[in-house]
Amino acid sequence: MSRTLFIADLHLCQEEPAITAGFLHFLAREAVHCDALYILGDLFEAWIGDDDPNPLHQQVADALRALPVPVFFIHGNRDFLLGKAYGRASNMTLLPEEQVLACYGHRVLILHGDTLCTDDVGYQRFRAKVHQRWLQRLFLALPLALRQRIAARMRDGSKQANQHKSQTIMDVNAEAVEATMLRHQVSLMIHGHTHRPAIHRFALQGQPAERAVLGAWHQRGSMIQLDASGVSLIEFDF
Repeated sequence: MSRTLFIADLHLCQEEPAITAGFLHFLAREAVHCDALYILGDLFEAWIGDDDPNPLHQQVADALRALPVPVFFIHGNRDFLLGKAYGRASNMTLLPEEQVLACYGHRVLILHGDTLCTDDVGYQRFRAKVHQRWLQRLFLALPLALRQRIAARMRDGSKQANQHKSQTIMDVNAEAVEATMLRHQVSLMIHGHTHRPAIHRFALQGQPAERAVLGAWHQRGSMIQLDASGVSLIEFDF
């Protein structure tokens, strides 16, 4: 069966070996049999530069490179610094933050999803700052140990800030979703980021539309399958 698979929000790190093992099993069991694999951000819990010698990064790159199908990657809010060198090492094609695909008769917009959370004004301000190219170049020029300390401090700050935010604020804004879909002239969107797996069906200018949301990989894996019949959200054990 012809199908394309989408995953996001694995947050791979050395502290969670079960998730890494689940991902490697997924590649060998599911991804090997698809037409293409799209990773929609936050593959890693953090990314401080392609020069980070973390052995997990090499393990994942080797597994992705061994796949006999094309792999595509959209940056998330955790791994937005993942660069061309790692893309080459893992044989992943790096995509822009919004990409329209034509698959099996469907026209689908894929993205990480954080840009849709416009009610979280504080996060959007932070995102605008850290996506400035000059600031990214400055950060990547710092010694590795200093980058590690800065990244750890930023993750702690993010966790503390999110504890005081309502779940509604951290979800997507419906108007932002509709405006983005209309801008790209699509009726199907796939994204991650919110960790709220679901397929939402709604009307877009009087026409049926769908927004498929990937789940995060915590106790179980999550993928979206797109084929000629449409989208399906699938959860599975590691």
